[in-house]
Amino acid sequence: MFAFTPGTTPLLVSFPHAGTEIPPKIEARMTPQALLRADVDWHLPQLYAFVRAMGASTIEARLARHVIDLNRPPEDTSLYPGQDVTGLLPLDTFRKQPLYLPGQTPDAAEVQERRARYWQPYHDALAAELERLRTLHGTVVLWDAHSIASVMPRFFDGKLSDLNLGTAEGRACAPELQAAAEATMRAQSTYTHVSNGRFKGGHITRHYGQPERGIHALQLEMCQCTYMSETAPFAYRADLAAQVQPLLQRMLNAVMDARAQGA
Repeated sequence: MFAFTPGTTPLLVSFPHAGTEIPPKIEARMTPQALLRADVDWHLPQLYAFVRAMGASTIEARLARHVIDLNRPPEDTSLYPGQDVTGLLPLDTFRKQPLYLPGQTPDAAEVQERRARYWQPYHDALAAELERLRTLHGTVVLWDAHSIASVMPRFFDGKLSDLNLGTAEGRACAPELQAAAEATMRAQSTYTHVSNGRFKGGHITRHYGQPERGIHALQLEMCQCTYMSETAPFAYRADLAAQVQPLLQRMLNAVMDARAQGA
């Protein structure tokens, strides 16, 4: 259901939407549009491969978000009240195409079963690793890595900024960590960026980010055009990735430096 690699430094990188697997019994009930997996955060573990050399822990979903959305609250409350969003167990794609064939939509019992089988183990592992790292180091950084197509009218107008930092309006981490990430983004001119704009952080950032307990959470939502093709088959673009990876590494280093300085 997920791959977990423990690290040695106070950094945990989470990839809750990078999975592509769909269990066969669920796959058989889905539409062709669902099986394209266009809403996956494609290739992010490959893009962030450098974090292993930083000694980071990583947790990476194997299941596609169509099976269960690991970045939604377990009670399925909306992260953005009044705005169009997808839920804990999505029923349509980002382009409002049905995920399930007629008569195959999951019922309430199946939603609960999937939450227990697929959602809970990821969060149990995530919480346990945060506590392990906090015990070892005093404070820990949780970096929640995401990506999305650069144009998605359902969720935002026009083209999204290339880099979208979310900290739940500053509640999920100490201000020094957010400022460090922002300063790194401002120091370059290749990529557009915004903080707490359309994406302020999902459930993982909002729930686990508890700076008063020494757990600092930041989400980065990237435009997929910065490192891959946004059309099927959604190929990884090594030439583009090589340009944005140094910036990602500088951002993470800056945040970790701010943590070490006592934030």
